[in-house]
Amino acid sequence: MRITQGTFSFLPDLTDAEIRAQIQYALAQGWAISVEFTDDPHPRNCFWEMWGNPMFDLKDAAAAMQEVLACRKAHAGIYVRVNAFDATQGFETTRLSFIVNRPKNEPGFALARQEADGRNIRYTIESYAAKAPEGRRYE
Repeated sequence: MRITQGTFSFLPDLTDAEIRAQIQYALAQGWAISVEFTDDPHPRNCFWEMWGNPMFDLKDAAAAMQEVLACRKAHAGIYVRVNAFDATQGFETTRLSFIVNRPKNEPGFALARQEADGRNIRYTIESYAAKAPEGRRYE
């Protein structure tokens, strides 16, 4: 199963040149860039680990691309994404977010059904990978 989160997630993986072009587009809009990684891509897990600090005031995508490549190298077997934040309204808003690295095997998610009081039925999403301990989910 292919995790589909963020922009471009239904497309084939972006090449480094395409990633760089998207970063350059974001910088041309005045957006700040950040790089994040996780081994738990659950749709409600919006708190991925930050790779360094957000990059403000960049003019060229080369510095951001260097951080993407370093994060990919350090975390080759898990998810890495790029975020672009717009702070023009006085608060940061995510304008662009896309995955730039993923594990070779993506086990996906299961829909778990729970019987509740009365006739209520609740559904939750559970990651198959989360059954393994952190740091060993995609071996």
